[in-house]
Amino acid sequence: MTSKPRSLLDHRLIIVTGKGGVGKTTVACLLAEAARRAGQRVLLAETAPIEAAAARFERDPAPLGYEGRELRTGLHAIRIDPHEALAHYVRLQTGLGLVTDRILASETFQQLLEAAPGWRELILLGKLWHAEQSLYAARPVYDLIVVDAPATGHGLTFLDVPRVAQQAVRAGPLARHAGWVEELVHDRERTLLLPVTLPEELPARETIELVTRAREDLGIGVDRIVVNRCPPRPDAALSRVLAESKPAYEAWPPGTSLVPLVEHAAARAALAARERARVSDRCALPVVDLPILPGGAEGGSDWRAAADGVLADPSWPDREQTGASAA
Repeated sequence: MTSKPRSLLDHRLIIVTGKGGVGKTTVACLLAEAARRAGQRVLLAETAPIEAAAARFERDPAPLGYEGRELRTGLHAIRIDPHEALAHYVRLQTGLGLVTDRILASETFQQLLEAAPGWRELILLGKLWHAEQSLYAARPVYDLIVVDAPATGHGLTFLDVPRVAQQAVRAGPLARHAGWVEELVHDRERTLLLPVTLPEELPARETIELVTRAREDLGIGVDRIVVNRCPPRPDAALSRVLAESKPAYEAWPPGTSLVPLVEHAAARAALAARERARVSDRCALPVVDLPILPGGAEGGSDWRAAADGVLADPSWPDREQTGASAA
């Protein structure tokens, strides 16, 4: 076991990723909200084609778009569209506005883009680098940038694009800028990869593969795993009383006994605890548990409590209680 990880709020860029369906976007929003409530100026960046973050904060939200907008005081959210980010980059480099737009909109240029692998990922990361570097009155515009990154697999591929670009283009502005982006991605003082998983076999297995690749192949910092939707364990005293009274309950009409419900909840919680311990053991990382939100992922006291929970100190599972093995 390693020393206690730093607070998430001590980083500049946190890249939230995980298997599709594990609640990656929700965790990114919870982290952004928690940082905002802690007094930080936060940028929440979406990368998916369809926006989802604003709906965690608002009912019937207006689109964020490339420029984004403020969702809460101190919390600005954007959706990074690769084509708009490319146009922005070219304008910054050339100083040409209308001409740039015409060139980028041409059919010939669009065909060239489709044939160029990795440009979307590189320009997306370049936008994040630009946001991290942005200053106002001699201080960073954003204290923390939270990225709702692509799902596991593609999420790591897009982080490796700057290195690949430098190997392909060894001189000029593109190589120089790719180098700056790669430096940010691999700077463990500034950047952290935050994997999100569920206490279930398949998501846990994919998270183990994700962490292994992030460390061994990419050298990206990761110091904890968020385990989302952890089921509550039934009260031990209640479980014991119901178990002792089971013979009497078996004589009740079907569907009226609480025993099967409690047994099911206990079995589910035990399975979740084993998977939580397995992913922690195999990755040699502590975990942060987030509960199932009864009211869903939007608003309310459960939402605020879960936001605080994201910042909780990660812990190591109790192996005696879970009976988990590292296999």
